[in-house]
This record gives sequence, structure tokens and C-alpha cells, in this order.
Amino acid sequence: MNPKLQQKNKKIKIGNIQINSCVALAPMAGITDMPLRRLIRKFSSGCLLTTEMISSEMLMQNRPDEHEKITAYKENEYPLAFQISGHKPFMMAKAAKILESKGASIIDINMGCPVKKVVSGGDGSALMRTPQLAADIVKAVKDSVSIPVTVKFRLGYTASEQNFMEFAQLMESSGANAMTIHCRTRSQMYSGTADWSAISKIKQEINVPVFANGDITTPESAKDCLTTAKTDGIAIARGVLGQPDLIYRIEHYIDTGEILPEPDIFQKITLLKEHIADEIKLRGEKVAMQFVRKFYPYYIRGIRDAAIYRAQLVTENDFDRVMAVLDLIIKKEMSAV
Repeated sequence: MNPKLQQKNKKIKIGNIQINSCVALAPMAGITDMPLRRLIRKFSSGCLLTTEMISSEMLMQNRPDEHEKITAYKENEYPLAFQISGHKPFMMAKAAKILESKGASIIDINMGCPVKKVVSGGDGSALMRTPQLAADIVKAVKDSVSIPVTVKFRLGYTASEQNFMEFAQLMESSGANAMTIHCRTRSQMYSGTADWSAISKIKQEINVPVFANGDITTPESAKDCLTTAKTDGIAIARGVLGQPDLIYRIEHYIDTGEILPEPDIFQKITLLKEHIADEIKLRGEKVAMQFVRKFYPYYIRGIRDAAIYRAQLVTENDFDRVMAVLDLIIKKEMSAV
């Protein structure tokens, strides 16, 4: 066992919540719903899970058809953070209170989403250009709930506006119990390379736990990020797509220095079938079969004729026919072994 690696996989305390892992699932709109989180928890018992982003305005409009599926969860998902977005302190506070009553372990405030329709309304990354408003939001949310409050943001809005250090200090002084930094600017969106080194000195200024996020897709890149960013933990986003066991494999590597093998195609198809079945339970077959299309490419990437199978799967709405395609993949892969 590598003692240096073992030392880094420390437990992290966020407010009064003990997280038994230095690895967290970052929130992703339309992605980190209950079925995906259930698959991740199947492998990792201790990581912090986070819901999809929940609009405070939508939540306050009492439209259960839109937010009940986002806020749905199972007890074994704890510790579970609920992420909210918005730019009105009083509304964010009310939304946080509602989510606390629904069972949230932590309220996470989105100040990092770069999507145009979010930013144009003053939400997400736009708040990095209005730091005092961002501070007011944290204070309002903190005063409204008795659970920890965290913040997710970026390096800055543009390359010339990298104010993450001052922003982090302001978030901490406003009451944030932890923060996650996506190591890109808003203008980069999800392109280019995450600059982990940019935040390497942030722990010299910030006392609360800090998680680094961006471009963590393997156990090796997770270790590199921890070493380079020098943060308390790391948050995994798109890396879990098609490999819901990734967080566990990262935890294992940090604990032991051993690289576990990635799931083979047979294991991935089994996981995909579980994923589809859970989405159907949550959404109904008609909606679920369209919703899961975004996940197919990740589960089957790297196999022979993946493009052909993908084209078949993403245009199919019938559960039985999707299962037939997946069974065909297994049959052909078995014949090639």
C-alpha cells in the first residue's frame, strides 16, 4: 500500500456532515438523477452524491411535474447534496428551506453553470461577475437552513477575469461550508483543458474543504488532480458517464495504489440495462426511452461497430427492441472472445 496515496483519501467534514471519501459526484443537469446516483452508490458507499441542478424559481412555482423527478431520492444515497440555482437571495433561501424539508444533507449553490440560457438570466457563472450578490445569496441560504451550504463556481468568467481566489474568500466569509471549483472559465464552457494548477494555492487562503473539478476521467487523472490542485477532494462529473463504478475505482486507487480494471462490455451492458429499468420506474417507459438515449454512446464506446449500434439505439423508443440490440452486442462480443 502506498502511504502517500492512503493519506490523501481522507474523510472530509462539511459543516456537521461527515463524508467518508475525498471523492464526490458533481451535479450535472439532466444527468445526475436518482437512477444514475443509485448505480454510483452501488459501488461507492461513502462518496458525496449531488442531485441535478434545481431552479429556485421553478421550485417556488409549485410545478411538481417538473421538479419531483429531480428531487426524488432513496435513503441509501445519503450523504446527498441538493443543488439549487438562481440569483434572488430571498427566493434561493425559500427554495433551500423546501429542499431541507425534503431531506437534503447539504444545499449546494450553483455559481458555475456556463450555459447561455442560465447565464443570461443572471444565474450560474454570471454570479462570478456580481460577487456581492453571490455573497448575499450564500448568507440568505445559510440563514434559512440548519444544514451545511456549499458553492460550486469556476476560475472566473473569462481568462482575463479569473477572480476565483477573491470569490472563494468571499464565499467562505459569507458562510459557505465547502466549495467546488471547476478549473475552467465560463468562456471555455467545457472545452480546452482544466487548469488544476491554477487553484494550487487556494488552500493557503481557504479553511473550509475545497474540491477540484474538471477532466477527471480515470483513477490516474484523479490522483494527478489531487497532487496538482492540492485540494481536499475532487468532484467527478462527465467521467462517470458509461462507468458508474469510476468513483469507486478512484477511491480504491487512492487507498491502495492499485488500478482496478474497467468494466468490460458485458458488465457495461448489464449496468445499462439496470439504468434503463430504473429510468422507466421513475419516468414511465415512453419518456424514459427517450431520456436514456444520451447515455448509450458512453456505455458502448470502444467496441467494434459502436457507431452502427449507437445509430440504432438513439432512434429507438421501444424497450424490447433496445434490449434486442443490447443482446446482439453481447452475442457478437462473446463470439469474438
